[in-house]
Amino acid sequence: MNNTTIYQYNGVKVLVTGGTSGIGYGIATAFADAGASVTVTGTRASSQDYDDVDLSGFAYRSLKVQDTEAIKALAASLDGLDILINNAGASMPAGDEWEHDGFEESVRVNLFSAYHLSRACLEHLKASELSGGANVIGIASLTSFFANEMVPGYGAAKAGLVQMAKSMGLTWAEHGIRANNVAAGMTETRMTGFMKNMPEFNDPIIEKTPLKRWGSPEDIAGAVLFLCSEQASFITGQTLTVDGGYTLGV
Repeated sequence: MNNTTIYQYNGVKVLVTGGTSGIGYGIATAFADAGASVTVTGTRASSQDYDDVDLSGFAYRSLKVQDTEAIKALAASLDGLDILINNAGASMPAGDEWEHDGFEESVRVNLFSAYHLSRACLEHLKASELSGGANVIGIASLTSFFANEMVPGYGAAKAGLVQMAKSMGLTWAEHGIRANNVAAGMTETRMTGFMKNMPEFNDPIIEKTPLKRWGSPEDIAGAVLFLCSEQASFITGQTLTVDGGYTLGV
């Protein structure tokens, strides 16, 4: 029996940062399949520079999220916006985040950029007529809750997203804007897929995951589409953990 939920986002304007691969691409694709007009950002000059992924269904904007002025310019250039997905992020090479510059860079990429773009898009979001309210969604992480000795900056930034959603959810509610996060568990992407073939990484993950599998970008996308829907119109300031039960601590 097929019980797949079909969301309708016809004509809805969506911006997904870091939407050229992994979780971001999965979210962008899901919104486009549901009828939305989707813009994705990436670090390359144009969509033609991506020969490993089909971006033809999206509008493309080049953006380095460390550049606050570029973020403001992107927001100013948009012709309206209903849903902002702050997905772009990265961790630094092993050990670098314990250095002053590495820690600051990680927080800039993973937290500051999400704040600056959300704030820069505020007037667009205020003007949205989306049923259930306009949305800001952050992609948090299990490092929002658990320590990780390799990426202290990344963890601090992802924890910051949790609190930022609370503040935005409280403050922007008067404008009809909801703010939430999806905290992604171990999700198979181009960046993490190699770990599945390494028992020393894969086996402990599966052992602690009651559903006994990794997540997929589609798993995260489904949660995002729900949170942005009218069915979730009474949910704001929350972080929904999508991790196969990993955080249950079994």
